[in-house]
Amino acid sequence: MARYLLRRLAFLLVSLALASVVLFVLLRMLPGDPANALTSVGASPEQIAAARHSLGSDKPLPEQFVHWIGQLAGGDLGTSFVSSLPVAPEVASRLNVTIPLTLTAFVLAVLIAVPVGFVAAHRRRTWYGALLSGVSQLGIAVPVFWLGMILIAVFALNAGWLPAGGFPPDGWSQPAEAVRSLALPVVTIALVMSASLIRYVRSATLDVLDSDYLRTARALGSSFGRAMWRHGLRNASVPVISILGIELASTLLGAVVVESVYALPGLGSLLATGIAQHDYPVIQGVLFVSTLAVLVIGFAADFVQRIIDPRLRGRLSGGVR
Repeated sequence: MARYLLRRLAFLLVSLALASVVLFVLLRMLPGDPANALTSVGASPEQIAAARHSLGSDKPLPEQFVHWIGQLAGGDLGTSFVSSLPVAPEVASRLNVTIPLTLTAFVLAVLIAVPVGFVAAHRRRTWYGALLSGVSQLGIAVPVFWLGMILIAVFALNAGWLPAGGFPPDGWSQPAEAVRSLALPVVTIALVMSASLIRYVRSATLDVLDSDYLRTARALGSSFGRAMWRHGLRNASVPVISILGIELASTLLGAVVVESVYALPGLGSLLATGIAQHDYPVIQGVLFVSTLAVLVIGFAADFVQRIIDPRLRGRLSGGVR
């Protein structure tokens, strides 16, 4: 297991390095000049050249890349072209919104999807089992921004129970207001995510219900609940864990949509602002942190799968030998 962890860590570092190269190159291929953010309309060529020099965007690309990698190695995400402020503290402050939003929505989606998916599989021949499956399929087709606007209209504008958007200026120093501000965004993400997860939980549960080992356990006298707890739960959870990792990563990356709907000062809104202003350090910083988070989530999901499934550990040991 130690060798496996070292190999996975090496793979994560190599993937992060390759992603950094791709990210740097693709950003420089985008149309637009970051110097325009520092100059007014109708600026002279000399003024634009001076702005490029102050930003360092007039240097050769290899030199810019080496400088950026050096900053990353020291934990520095660079300085914003527009605000002249360090990017790392800004990203950290935005994560105080994005991470609670994403993790809370993820936990709520799992709490909804697991029991509903199990019932939809176990009672698939009943009317309510078919109804649960149909509702989950419908939920997959619902755009997250449309659902967000519906919830705002119902619970914020009409009922007045929750704010329609925004976040307290003092952040989490006002915990009650912060929680109220995240309530509708969390529910929006959780409902859309749970619709997708229900389908995978149902499929994994059906595989277990139709398995020979579960029928054998029942034939030997185990009750359905005991057989599922001792034999079915672990086998059903292995494929679901992989999907959970994908869903968590995609939710983190896709938070920009929900944050835009609810006007939340999260990582997504920072990325949107950076793109609009051609602020390369901000864009690079946000995407680098997001890529790192996705790789860590994938690493964690793969590790948990090997802890749960002894067959994967057996293949791992055979590979090591």
